[in-house]
Amino acid sequence: MREILGRRRRRRLRRTARSARLDAALTCATVWRWPLLPGVGLATTGTRGERGRGCACPDPECVVPGAHPFDPGLLAATTDARMVRWWWTNRPTAPLVLATGGQAPCALSLPAVAGARAVAALDAMGLRLGPVVATPTRWSLLVAPYTLERLGELLHSKDWVPSSLRFHGEGGYLVLPPSEVGTGQVRWERHPSAGPVAPWLPDVEAVLDALVEASTSAPGDGSRLAY
Repeated sequence: MREILGRRRRRRLRRTARSARLDAALTCATVWRWPLLPGVGLATTGTRGERGRGCACPDPECVVPGAHPFDPGLLAATTDARMVRWWWTNRPTAPLVLATGGQAPCALSLPAVAGARAVAALDAMGLRLGPVVATPTRWSLLVAPYTLERLGELLHSKDWVPSSLRFHGEGGYLVLPPSEVGTGQVRWERHPSAGPVAPWLPDVEAVLDALVEASTSAPGDGSRLAY
């Protein structure tokens, strides 16, 4: 009896998680107008079809398991409610992948420990942050859309930036909550503002300037944020 009740509970939790992904995808695409597509997801293992930590793509050495587009490709990202509903009805465990750039949000990301310290440092500076996405390995700060040309100008004007920074701009992508990927659960460290409009996003220049300032003023010549 205990085993039967346990199986029922696990099935209920899976149904709840699948519903949460569809609801989140519809909010992102239709309310916030953020173009989405399903990520490749995690490969199933065992006779019960349980998800492992390996990628469902054909590459046995995939370095971002589950956390990237595969089929459809990145250009298929859309805000169309019917397409989004069809995707996550047929693939309810698929990660939510945001196609960054254009009119969509972009992001700056750092390793998780450095990202947590950076967010605390930016809070101490009084910088207003937008949504922050966290995984066990990286934190991503969402920013307003920027072009590759503008990013190049900003980076050229800096003497130094943290070497661990990654930029998710035009032609890039970012996995959004409540996805699950090879490194673990994707969650909101800073939730998007509630309401019927897209969340407010800071300008990339303000965030980059503050990150550089926080890094260069940290003990050890900025090593605190530079790994």
